[in-house]
Amino acid sequence: MPTIDILSSFISYEELGEGDPIVFLHGNPTSSHLWRNIMPGIGPGRCLAPDLIGMGRSGKPDIGYRYGDHIAYLDAWFDALGLDCVVLVGHDWGGALAFDWASRHAERVRGIAFMETILRPMSWEDLPGGGKARYELLRGAGTGEAKVLDENFFIEQALRATTLKGLSDADWNVYRAPYPDRDSRRPLLEWPRAMPINGEPADVVARIEAYDRWLSASPEVPKLLLTFEGPSETLLIGSEMISWCRDNIAGLEIKGCGPARHIAPEDQPEAIAAEIKSWIDRRGSEQRTGRSRLRHKNLRLRYRDCDMTDCCNVEPVHGWDQSATVKVPCHVSIDDAFFSPGFARRCASPRSRRQVPALRA
Repeated sequence: MPTIDILSSFISYEELGEGDPIVFLHGNPTSSHLWRNIMPGIGPGRCLAPDLIGMGRSGKPDIGYRYGDHIAYLDAWFDALGLDCVVLVGHDWGGALAFDWASRHAERVRGIAFMETILRPMSWEDLPGGGKARYELLRGAGTGEAKVLDENFFIEQALRATTLKGLSDADWNVYRAPYPDRDSRRPLLEWPRAMPINGEPADVVARIEAYDRWLSASPEVPKLLLTFEGPSETLLIGSEMISWCRDNIAGLEIKGCGPARHIAPEDQPEAIAAEIKSWIDRRGSEQRTGRSRLRHKNLRLRYRDCDMTDCCNVEPVHGWDQSATVKVPCHVSIDDAFFSPGFARRCASPRSRRQVPALRA
C-alpha cells in the first residue's frame, strides 16, 4: 500500500489502474478497505482510495481530528499527487469531504458520486430511529469517551449493526486493527461530535452550508446519488432526503442499488460499481461527441464584440461570477449554447479582440 508524507504525518492509499483519477473517500469508522470490491469494477481510470488521517493505515499525528483537520490533510494529499480532472466517490463523511473539496476546486472535478452522506445541516428530528439519544451520548463530555474510547463502540457494535449482509471476521479485523487502544480511537470520537445538528458545531455547519450553495449552482459538474432500500433507522438518506436532493442539487442523477444498511458498499458493491461505471462511461461518451457537461437552464447571454472570425465573446446578463472568461464560436446558437471550461478553451480564438467576463457557476 503506497504512502506519502503529508503535513506532519503520512497518508496511506490504495491505487489501481491508469488514466484520469477516480478518488474514493470513506467515512467513520471504515477505511480504504471499504472500496476493495468496488474499485476493480470501475474503469478505465486511476482509482485511488486514501485512508483518512488517523484512520486505517495512515499516520496518527497529535492533532484534534476535527473536520477541518481532515480537510487540510486531504487538500495536501490531492496536491501532493497532482490530481486533476477527478471523479470523486464518497460515503458517509467521505461524501461530505468530497463535496467540500469539489466546491473549492471545481476546475479540477469531473463529477461526484455519493451515497449515505451528510447533505445539509440537520436537526435532531432528522436523525433516524434512536439517533438523538445515541448522538447525545456520543457528543456528551465523559459519556462519549466511555462509549468510543473505552468500549470501542463504532468497531465492536456499530460497524456490524450497520451492514445488512454482515462482515466476515477477516474484514472486520481489517477495520478493527487501527484501533487497538484508547488513544488510537480518538479520531472515531470526533466524527459524531462533528455532525451538524441544530447549528453546532458552527464551523462544520458553515462549511456544509458553503458546499450546499455550490451543489445547487454547479450543473456543469455531474452528480450521482446512489440510494438504497431499508428501514429508515438504518439509512441516512431516505425518501425525504432524496426529495431534498432533487430540489437542491444541480446536475443530479439518482440511481437505486437495492437493499442495504448504512455501510452500503459492504452490502451492494457490485451494484454500486456498475452504476458508477455506467455513469462515468455515459458522461465520457457525451464529452467525446462534443456535448458539454453543462446546460444552463434559464441561461440568458448576449453577444458582445463579435469579430466574425472564429469566436464571439459572451457575457452573463446578471447574477453570475465574473472571474472567468470564455468565447463561443460564431456558428453556435446562443439560445441552445452548451458551455464547459474545456469547450471554451478549445474554441478560444487568438484573433478575437478581447475576452470578457463569462459564466462560471
